[in-house]
Amino acid sequence: MTTISSELRPFNRLLLTGAAGGLGKVLRERLRPYANILRLSDIGEMAPAAGPHEEVVRCDLADKAAVHQLIEGVDAILHFGSVSVERPFEEILGANICGVFHVYEAARRHGVKRVVFASSNHVIGFYKQDEHLDANCLRRPDGYYGLSKSYGEDMASFYFDRYGIETVSIRIGSSFPEPANRRMMSTWLSYDDLTHLLERCLYTPNVGHTVVYGMSDNRDVWWDNSKAAHLGFKPKDSSEVFRDKIEAQPMPAADDPARIYQGGAFVAAGPFGDD
Repeated sequence: MTTISSELRPFNRLLLTGAAGGLGKVLRERLRPYANILRLSDIGEMAPAAGPHEEVVRCDLADKAAVHQLIEGVDAILHFGSVSVERPFEEILGANICGVFHVYEAARRHGVKRVVFASSNHVIGFYKQDEHLDANCLRRPDGYYGLSKSYGEDMASFYFDRYGIETVSIRIGSSFPEPANRRMMSTWLSYDDLTHLLERCLYTPNVGHTVVYGMSDNRDVWWDNSKAAHLGFKPKDSSEVFRDKIEAQPMPAADDPARIYQGGAFVAAGPFGDD
């Protein structure tokens, strides 16, 4: 069970969007110590509130009025709600493009000053796996999903510069119970390390707009978090314990995107609607 340092004071009310998603379900339990009330939101079905410490609100991020109502009364936002796979642009547009604008505009109107934005490694997916990147590298999105996350990072930057709303944008690698393939040996982020990173994102003062790569302490990494050192994020887990299992898998072909690009198969998804 997640515990919170005695030096940290829980927020009164935290909002987690995307609470019905894979990570959302994991974070629902893990974020509990960080707030007196955890407000959970998604367009999909969610389990009922487990008690007075939870609020469950169905919300379509594409609905501006609903998002403004959702954010009223919260102290900070963990914005994980989105279409989280590569899809046609029209399917990405509502939640990922309009939705992130609605979240930041509602934060402005309601005086919320801290957002944690679930960005993605797919904002830099067209870099090759032998390239090493820090937070200042040019973005090279690998699809419409990656484009939407790149847009979200720009929204975060703009709302800090214009309105002083601070954001940590986490370029999440691959957060699952264990890595599924060779690519994920470099991108894997354990749930414990993700939880620790979210704690640092919520409580570190003066983050402005910080970009951090969400990865565990893996052996072979492509990303450099020196530009986010002020967060104090120190992952403890490593994909190395899964190496024998992963290396027993057949090696991908030399021209397989999963072997060439940091974004893996996302670089080859689509085009859509050409039939």
